[in-house]
Amino acid sequence: MNRCILVLVIGLWASLSFISCGGSGTKSGSSGIPDRVLASQGVSSTSVSGGLVLINGFYDIIPRIPPIGAGTSPGLMAISPSRNIVAAFDSSSNTVYAVDTTKEAGIGNVHLAGPTSSMVVPTSTQMGYAAVPAATFQGFSFTGAVQVMNFAGSGLTTSVAVTNARTVVSNASGTQLLVFSNDSNSVTVLSPGAAVPPVDTSCISNPPNAVCTIVPGFDRPVYAVINGNTAYILNCGPQCGGTQASVTVFDMPSLTITTTIPVDAATWALLNGSTLYVAGTSPTNNACTGQQTAATTCGRLDIVDLSSATVTGSAVITDGYHWRMDLTNNGQIFIGSYNCTNIGNVNNPSGEVRGCLSIYKTADNSVLIPPDNGNVNGLQGFTSRYIEYVAEGGLLRVYDTTKDILYINEDLLPQGTINIIGYVGDVKAIDFF
Repeated sequence: MNRCILVLVIGLWASLSFISCGGSGTKSGSSGIPDRVLASQGVSSTSVSGGLVLINGFYDIIPRIPPIGAGTSPGLMAISPSRNIVAAFDSSSNTVYAVDTTKEAGIGNVHLAGPTSSMVVPTSTQMGYAAVPAATFQGFSFTGAVQVMNFAGSGLTTSVAVTNARTVVSNASGTQLLVFSNDSNSVTVLSPGAAVPPVDTSCISNPPNAVCTIVPGFDRPVYAVINGNTAYILNCGPQCGGTQASVTVFDMPSLTITTTIPVDAATWALLNGSTLYVAGTSPTNNACTGQQTAATTCGRLDIVDLSSATVTGSAVITDGYHWRMDLTNNGQIFIGSYNCTNIGNVNNPSGEVRGCLSIYKTADNSVLIPPDNGNVNGLQGFTSRYIEYVAEGGLLRVYDTTKDILYINEDLLPQGTINIIGYVGDVKAIDFF
């Protein structure tokens, strides 16, 4: 009898250990867990600390490992292309915390001169850039900067003055930055390696120069997708107080505009081969035609063929300010916005439930609006699973992309939601799987 009990206990322990550490790939990091995902967890409770929660992305569970420290309210995250560094912005202290994903430990933290909603870690080195629109500095009259973050030294290398800098996008090497400012018809191009610390005013005093060139000729530009030496710059147009939404093809070495392609609206985009998918919400062309919804305003997803510089199709999606897109391994595009039209209550559903998430199927050009509420703050798909993680409404949802519904696992994921206490502000896979 005792032998039987012992065998049962050993078998149960082995099963639990496999679930905690098992997966589809090589074990990673100090935890030994493969297929790792980080979710930023902001909390206001005195009994629970915020941080970056480590998730086993093979089983969609949280292992028995404490969160990695990143302040009390981490939200926005940026990850290097090699996924060795993750930076998380803590809104409660305006501090960016950097994590070495190999060691699953903090590298250092950098205090910014104000809040940010855009930052990049362009290479595997411990350097990052944040756009800080409200940054001010003693002895200077300008407002707004791109701040150069040295995570290894836990400090700012340089603050480059860029008026009302809201969004920063980097080329692959980090040698050129495109900076987009609120209510501007110009794009600021920075060469951060030439900036002079601690505060560089090259964009204010005498552009163009080795540090800064301000390029006019846009229409409320807000974002760009960079592919090699070409940037596809999104002109927000009327949605941001301008005239015409469009995609401007911009040559990075010569800093010249080559083509402009009109679209319905443009705040975010995703590039797949020679096709650019552009999302936004037009103040005029915003009818919800073809959808059975109580929403009176809808957004648009335009499909742009870059080889012919034409819009070849359009789809109706949820409204709001679109700022997240992700392409799954079975050809679906998850599109997220914030400040959208929310309908119904997902926690007490009765009739239509609608939020800020749209799913566009490239196979048949159809759109699905999942029954959920809230802003979409993060999207993460995987090449080895038909699964998409969606940070929506402060929760971390797990979608089955073969059915476009929440993935239900009665043993591990009974409600299709990974149970993280607090508000989930973003999600990033730190392993390739």
